[in-house]
Amino acid sequence: MLKKTGIVAGALAATLVVAPVAQAEVIEKSENGFVVRHKAHVKASPDDVFKMLRSPAKWWSAQHSWTGDADNFYMDAQAGGCFCELIPAAKEGDKRGSAEHMRIIYAQPGKMLRLSGALGPLQSEALSGTLTIAIKANEDATTTIGFEYVVGGFMRFKMDQIAPAVDQVIGEQISRLSMQLGPLPKKGSGGKAGNSEDESAKADKGASAEDEEAPAKKDKSSFEKEFGDGAKDGGR
Repeated sequence: MLKKTGIVAGALAATLVVAPVAQAEVIEKSENGFVVRHKAHVKASPDDVFKMLRSPAKWWSAQHSWTGDADNFYMDAQAGGCFCELIPAAKEGDKRGSAEHMRIIYAQPGKMLRLSGALGPLQSEALSGTLTIAIKANEDATTTIGFEYVVGGFMRFKMDQIAPAVDQVIGEQISRLSMQLGPLPKKGSGGKAGNSEDESAKADKGASAEDEEAPAKKDKSSFEKEFGDGAKDGGR
């Protein structure tokens, strides 16, 4: 769950300091929605990454749950499966509840996991959200993970507040995931854990004037160019 926008930034500040993520930003924003994207590099294999993704209790923050306890998270990582949370009974004799955070709409082990859902307080709005988690094996036996969350529809939040808040929350989750898997040290960091910036990210930052005229096309194609589109080619 996402906390109220007024306290999200402060609540996440300490976490983001100890679990840094490179190339994090609100990629696109309009009156009808926004796109946030994050990327991390880890020592684990693609299969190990996918295995960890299937266990949200190990990496998704309890601060963004309905119960305050990450042990209540579970995921059935196949199409139609649920990233859900059990809500224990308040007292003996009561029935337990449950909450759906997102639903899996595409799953290919070691390559891609795509989920649909409006997280936290976005759940009460007329919004749809798609979180694509892409996994790419590198030649040096490391793995790159990409998170892209696309949200659109009608909501009663102010866009300038909610988009950065959601960006921080998604950033926290990929940070926690990478810390569980073994983040690579930053270049020139003296061995401190972090994530290094690759050539594709540098190319994105140095966009040409032509790219700036069509940011939506550039942003979508750059993500697909690096990770592939699972719907077209099986996640490669």
